[in-house]
Amino acid sequence: MHELSVTQALVDMAVSEAAKAGATSIDKINIVVGELTGIVGESVQFYFELISAGTLAEGAQLSFRYVPAEFHCDKCGYNYNRNGFSFRCPKCGNAGVITKRGNELYIENIEVSFDGDKGSKKHT
Repeated sequence: MHELSVTQALVDMAVSEAAKAGATSIDKINIVVGELTGIVGESVQFYFELISAGTLAEGAQLSFRYVPAEFHCDKCGYNYNRNGFSFRCPKCGNAGVITKRGNELYIENIEVSFDGDKGSKKHT
């Protein structure tokens, strides 16, 4: 259910930035989501359609780029993505520790239109 507040924040940020740029609508919002955030894209999409109604973001497309969690093995120094349900290093078998990669959650960029000209400019 935390997707509701996350989606509200994403809409607020995108609309604010688009308005600052003088855009008349938002066409697309590109979002980066780390595996460890637990954010479910389908839930964000569901809430987005409700929350964005009547805003510059109404009708915009959401695009998600997922970032896998990364682990580091203190024993051999290898960085790796987990394999299935295992957190063990594939090189030496030692249990790895989570790095910062996989905790991402941000708007990478938004694509906006000016005066109804759909798809006219990308704003980061």
